[in-house]
Amino acid sequence: MASPLPSAAPARVVVLVSGSGTNLQALLDAIGDDPEGFGARIVAVGADRDGITGLERAERAGLPTFTCRVRDHATREEWDTALAEATAAHRPDLVVSAGFMKIVGKEFLARFGGRFVNTHPALLPSFPGAHGVRDALAYGVKVTGCTVHFVDDGVDTGPIIAQGVVEVTEEDTPEGEAALHERIKEVERKLLVEAVGRLARDGYRIEGRKVHLGHVGE
Repeated sequence: MASPLPSAAPARVVVLVSGSGTNLQALLDAIGDDPEGFGARIVAVGADRDGITGLERAERAGLPTFTCRVRDHATREEWDTALAEATAAHRPDLVVSAGFMKIVGKEFLARFGGRFVNTHPALLPSFPGAHGVRDALAYGVKVTGCTVHFVDDGVDTGPIIAQGVVEVTEEDTPEGEAALHERIKEVERKLLVEAVGRLARDGYRIEGRKVHLGHVGE
């Protein structure tokens, strides 16, 4: 599957958040006042809850925001459709999950499959799911890290775009999981910025499980 990117104009990006929005801020800082140079501009920020710092960051940046709460819909499918429609209204080329803690459904993937980017705090395919850092520590790995990948209909199973490695030290214990997670987040922010920039500037092609950057049209 080939991406429509790149084009003469910066790629349009919708970012989805659920919390503090530090990954969103990393993207905002990287794009700055030069979306043409970065290759992408954030056109809207969506969330699954109100009153979060991620939305405040978007509002300070002058970006449109929208909120789509699961509890406001009769079924998870209706929520998924509403989220897809709210996102589609901003005509994104890419959608970025920046700490978005909800699993999207069939309708959202039908519209944005192959264009929906996520991060995960482990080296996939090892340790998928909500407790990647804890599971890696419990397994006794010597290195862990983070993965930027496209979202498919599995849990952290989509094609991998980029990965970053973080060493696990003797001081990293289950009780000190937060310290390791913070080191992973530092790498994750840089990796996400780099990946989104390369996708937008160079284009990409997905062949099976492999993501080829800069190979559009070949």
